[in-house]
Amino acid sequence: MAARNYGQYCGVTTAVELIGERWAMLIVRDLLVGPRRYTDLKQGLPKIPTNILSTRLKELQEGGVVRRVPLMNCGLVYELTPYGRSLEPILLALGRWGFQAMGDPEPGDVVTPDSLTMALRTSFRPSEAADADIELHLGDIVLRVIVAAGELAITQLAPPAPPVGGRLPAGQPDAVIVAGPGIRSLIAGEVTPGEAIAQDLVAVVRGDESALDAFASTFHIAPLVAQGSMT
Repeated sequence: MAARNYGQYCGVTTAVELIGERWAMLIVRDLLVGPRRYTDLKQGLPKIPTNILSTRLKELQEGGVVRRVPLMNCGLVYELTPYGRSLEPILLALGRWGFQAMGDPEPGDVVTPDSLTMALRTSFRPSEAADADIELHLGDIVLRVIVAAGELAITQLAPPAPPVGGRLPAGQPDAVIVAGPGIRSLIAGEVTPGEAIAQDLVAVVRGDESALDAFASTFHIAPLVAQGSMT
């Protein structure tokens, strides 16, 4: 368990004691994408000190959130327990809430394959989803994003994926979209797909530009507060 104890008999208190220590929820975030070796977690969280990563993993294991298991051809990996995986809707809701205050990236802010994958899962709207097969490029990250019948599947193509199992999607995508951090404005609805292209926030380098319309309707987080009301 985490070293910090708030001394209150409360479910929120227990949750904070389990996953409220610094970096703990980001470890859970990455493990929601799939099993990870220690080195994979360190690479996905480049600013975490190694001693803190080891401590948090130990605490999460003791709390029944994470377990260490063998994975064929990969040795021991960390994965979420069923109890830990039940955090998914909570973290997605927290991500939607945090999205409201993100703004533009600060110098030194990084996007990782796992954080981008979870951002897409956070903004995914099954009820508005349009079937699509898109290859999304953001820097050196390449994801294959497939939406079919309201279901979302995301596969990391580059950098070389960690040992999460499964197979690469067959065939070629319908469209290839190259984006920068400004794709946040498209997901937020601050710009239309046409404006995003005109402002060089995104580019459809293969396939029809209508793929961007499908992307914008499928991945969207509506503002919860009036702009300028935050302090």
